Amino acid sequence: MPRVVNPANLYSETASGHLSPALQGDLQRVYVPNLRGNSVSVIDPATLKVVDTFKVGRGPQHIVPSWDLRTLWVANNAERRTDGSLTPIDPRTGKPGESIEVDDPYNLYFTPDGKSAIVVAEARHRLDFRDPKTLAMQYSIDVPQCGGINHADFSIDGREALFTCEFQGSVARIDLVNRQVLGYLKLKMPSTRFKAAGPVDGGPPGSEVCSAQKGMPQDIRISPNGKRYYVADMEADGVHVIDAATFTEVGFIATGVAAHGLYPSRDGSKLYVANRGSHKIHGKPKGAGSVTVVDFASEKIVAQWPIPGGGSPDMGNVSADGQWLWLSGRFDDVVYRINTSTGVVDKVKVGQEPHGLTVWPQPGRYSLGHTGNLR
Repeated sequence: MPRVVNPANLYSETASGHLSPALQGDLQRVYVPNLRGNSVSVIDPATLKVVDTFKVGRGPQHIVPSWDLRTLWVANNAERRTDGSLTPIDPRTGKPGESIEVDDPYNLYFTPDGKSAIVVAEARHRLDFRDPKTLAMQYSIDVPQCGGINHADFSIDGREALFTCEFQGSVARIDLVNRQVLGYLKLKMPSTRFKAAGPVDGGPPGSEVCSAQKGMPQDIRISPNGKRYYVADMEADGVHVIDAATFTEVGFIATGVAAHGLYPSRDGSKLYVANRGSHKIHGKPKGAGSVTVVDFASEKIVAQWPIPGGGSPDMGNVSADGQWLWLSGRFDDVVYRINTSTGVVDKVKVGQEPHGLTVWPQPGRYSLGHTGNLR
């Protein structure tokens, strides 16, 4: 894989101003997959207007930049059935191409060396490694004890990947060199967690005894120095901290109701945590959607930004200049643009149940997948 330029900050090449020359001429757009609309809404970030909407396959979940940054793939997995497709978008024109049928693509990643696309076949408990250009099958790794396999991140040396197991409350460790599962880690549940509303509906979150026996892990991100992984957990209402070397849980950060998406700031100093406001798949949260800002170095919370009216912040990413955090409002049919200095929120109306949006272009040399995990 491309060498790590700064071992103290593997996000150094995704800082503002590090746009790849390959992205010259790409449109500045926010691409939003509408899960129940079977469509993609295209937002012009300069005007906050939807400038295009086009149909894709059934159940679009995430929009994923390819390893070489030249294609944006829409992962259509037909609402967790075992069929699906990937629809390419040309970032220079913002227009889709012909969809390619692949099995159950809930999410899409790329090996750090760029030799394989990894289709996360959630319903099959399987990772399908495919040619990154043609999507022809190369090989598969079965992950039988990882129910709800969905989100991932990669070790600093590119030899391993950690995938979250949403329905098992655990994380799977994958050896990418020897193509095998190295083990599973059951995540610990906290003694208390947030509840969706305080004494009055729409008030600040209160707390309650956590009776859940297992978590519901979602997004995962590695620390800038590669020594820790952070795992957002919707049942635990916070972020688990995992030691990368020992594969053990070493801490927990309580953030907000239904912690879901994780995004590093452009300078690699902070982690933005999207708290969706409800752990229900199709629930309607009240007064609890928020974003928590965590300082990477101290692992302390430095800011808390509530979404006006509650909201349901889900997946997204940070703008190229680092000034805005864009997140889908999963159960409110909107997209949030959040000022990363003040926490002030703007909203843009989109299609039905927006999910894993991507902001384009983004700085970085290559993409590991999801909604823009670049390095």
